[in-house]
Amino acid sequence: QVRLVESGGGSVEAGGALRISCATSEFIWEKSYCMGWFRQVPEKEREEVAGIDMDKKTLYADSVKGRFTISKDNAKRILYLQMNSLTFDDTAMYYCAADGGPGYEGTSFYGLCPWDLKHRGQGTQVAVIS
Repeated sequence: QVRLVESGGGSVEAGGALRISCATSEFIWEKSYCMGWFRQVPEKEREEVAGIDMDKKTLYADSVKGRFTISKDNAKRILYLQMNSLTFDDTAMYYCAADGGPGYEGTSFYGLCPWDLKHRGQGTQVAVIS
């Protein structure tokens, strides 16, 4: 069963922090080489924000490096994204995603994942306000 369910989004003041979570099904957790977060705003392409692979190697977009931290809890099958020092540019819908596995062409998270993203959740909105 493919299931990724994000939570924890909301409104936060500029400079503040927020942690969003993604609960996944066993299938996704066990079969995915890597998982991560991407964000999207209307009429713009998605921006892959942070990825983590099976060995817990991580990779971040330059726009969030030093401010965001991706982590995962294997026992709970939950993926997290801790976001600090938030700016207005961080306002977006945030999606949890997992790769499609062998044969799913492309790469993701700036080459961290050898396959492109295939599975994603419904998203959680983050709004940074003044």
